[in-house]
Amino acid sequence: MKVLVVGAGAREHALAWRLAADRAVSEVIVAPRNVGIVQTAERSSDTRMRSIPIAIDRNDEIFALAEGERIDLTVVGPEQPLERGLVDLFTSRGRLIFGPSRGAAALETSKVFAKTFMQRHGIPTARSIACDDPQRALATAESGELGWPVVVKADGLAAGKGVVIASDRRGARDAVSAAMIDRRFGTAGARVVLEEYMHGVEASFFVICDGTHALPLPSAQDHKRAYDDDRGPNTGGMGAFAPSRHVTPEIANRVMREIVQPVLDGMRADGLEYRGFLYAGLMLTSDGPKVVEFNVRFGDPEAQVVLPLIDDELAPVLAAAADGTLGNRSCRSSSDVAVGVVLASSGYPGDVRTGLPIEGLDAAAALKDVLVFHAGTAERAGQVVTSGGRVLTVVGRGATYDAAIARAYDGVSAISFEQMHFRSDIGKKALTSPNA
Repeated sequence: MKVLVVGAGAREHALAWRLAADRAVSEVIVAPRNVGIVQTAERSSDTRMRSIPIAIDRNDEIFALAEGERIDLTVVGPEQPLERGLVDLFTSRGRLIFGPSRGAAALETSKVFAKTFMQRHGIPTARSIACDDPQRALATAESGELGWPVVVKADGLAAGKGVVIASDRRGARDAVSAAMIDRRFGTAGARVVLEEYMHGVEASFFVICDGTHALPLPSAQDHKRAYDDDRGPNTGGMGAFAPSRHVTPEIANRVMREIVQPVLDGMRADGLEYRGFLYAGLMLTSDGPKVVEFNVRFGDPEAQVVLPLIDDELAPVLAAAADGTLGNRSCRSSSDVAVGVVLASSGYPGDVRTGLPIEGLDAAAALKDVLVFHAGTAERAGQVVTSGGRVLTVVGRGATYDAAIARAYDGVSAISFEQMHFRSDIGKKALTSPNA
């Protein structure tokens, strides 16, 4: 089987790495270009991965690549191609692709769509009010009718940065103004959702869907805030660990029954069909699991810690899901745990400097039970340099959380670039879990 992975971040690097380990896979191509995969190809004559510099927003060019390379399965990594209808294009032309259609992808690409969908199909979530008029949104924010703190969410895609938890009226007013008046998130802030704040433990729950059936993967916990102890602004994710000790078998069964299956049934009832990764961002409240948000693709950085724990052939499972024939397939996972630390450029999630040389990549990758996945990197005159906010994800694996944390930070210690920023507490929540 020949596989194409669409996307060039650390999530896609991890997907390509994991799929290339399958006996059923002859080659994995990643588009656009990922420097980590390019380096692997250059340094190993036995690699089954390569990367091609093609624009991610050119659906026709991606389709032509799949045709020209005779790709058997295409796997979409990020949300943007899903919003632009890449899956619809492939499906209409008879090529197998794993990911939801543009209509189904609205579960992530529009917070308003997601909230109304959940309300319509009885999926547990927080109370909310959607506003497309700035003055109404400001009045709602200041009214306090959803209680304090209140969550303000930009309706559209905002690279994981369009959510603000406002503790008081002034904070809520500022968040609405930033999204709807200042347009800090562009068109994503044309509408906002104001939502009651839910108390509990956050967890990430992932399933592979074929439209009717769903197969759960290991859970995870993300670290969204920029700084230690969950301080600072929200980011796309500064690290993660898997699995979450809070997602017990009982909780997992309840999520499948009360959240995942109603999504699949609701999509079909609405004339859609959900095939692809479904990522339920959960709040484990005293009343049970509730949905904070849905994503219609694997999480980043969660994919980087979940994928190393999958001990089964993954490509045939994704192909079956894309074809609507997942049935009762299983996907074994390891009893190990994984911890991933994101290395970011100084200033992230705001403006960052790029083009800074990165040292120690080979030394980190050579460490036992350490993986390094590339995101915001580029190559200049043979030197790997920074090219974005989130630069790398360094993953440690071990039999215990302590061991995995130690391995991850051993990898981090081997790497350096000017003003490198990372959190020093990734994974510590697992150590303080009530079930520890």
